[in-house]
Amino acid sequence: SAQLRQNFYANSCSNVEAIVRGEVAKKFSQTFVTVPATLRLFFHDCFVQGCDASVMIASTGSNKAEKDHPDNLSLAGDGFDTVIKAKAAVDAVPSCRNKVSCADILALATRDVIAMSGGPSYAVELGRLDGLSSTAASVNGKLPHPTFNLNQLNSLFAANGLSQTDMIALSAAHTLGFSHCDKFSNRIYNFSRQNAVDPTLNKDYATQLQQMCPRNVDPRIAINMDPNTPRTFDNVYFQNLQKGQGLFTSDQVLFTDTRSRPTVDAWASNSQAFNQAFITAMSKLGRVGVKTGRNGNIRRNCAAFN
Repeated sequence: SAQLRQNFYANSCSNVEAIVRGEVAKKFSQTFVTVPATLRLFFHDCFVQGCDASVMIASTGSNKAEKDHPDNLSLAGDGFDTVIKAKAAVDAVPSCRNKVSCADILALATRDVIAMSGGPSYAVELGRLDGLSSTAASVNGKLPHPTFNLNQLNSLFAANGLSQTDMIALSAAHTLGFSHCDKFSNRIYNFSRQNAVDPTLNKDYATQLQQMCPRNVDPRIAINMDPNTPRTFDNVYFQNLQKGQGLFTSDQVLFTDTRSRPTVDAWASNSQAFNQAFITAMSKLGRVGVKTGRNGNIRRNCAAFN
């Protein structure tokens, strides 16, 4: 296992955290999309070959990289841009140059965007190396889909050493950001033979979604994941599930399935308990598939292998 530790760069680049936070704050002041984009980039990175910034590699003529897999095409460019700018700022400091991995910068930037949008701050373990391979094929079956049920979610997270509690906590990242109509249109137009609209959807919310996403809508139209506080990292996500306002099947199932409902109910009424569980889950997520020794290196350019 990797030797991750909180003050990994104490001797090589002691103010790396301040440098990264400064760049993230700049980016955050330009566009709020920085927040969900960076958080989602971290998750999509860690679930495919571990937290090694392999999702940032650009495809070449001879290699179709992770980011060009259909499951990653909706990753917003602002997440990539945040890491690239932070990496440039770190490398501009002579003592830090080529000392800090893109994977660690992504982990730090993710913590920072969560804190900047009202979520908890936490210490980030560091010491990851950047991965040496990135292929679109490696993404197959590794990322959760909006249609997943609880068993599918649990087994995918368990494959990464994460419990059902961790999974429910990490799902609350959907308290931020947006989705596109095509990702949930089945729930509002052709759910099943018996029900055109998914019966677990709040009726008023379903009507609202139909108005925002008419049948032949431009697929690029964006809908907030959290209809109530879309720009705040909070436990309102769980309160929404109690009201039938989970946008994806994979969100609402956390409340409709009796195995996960008690956790949703507990966190809907206790933001401190949720924040603590989220920090625990993020720390565990950050340890997934970490590269050390010869299995990785420190990229000079996050989008290309050295």
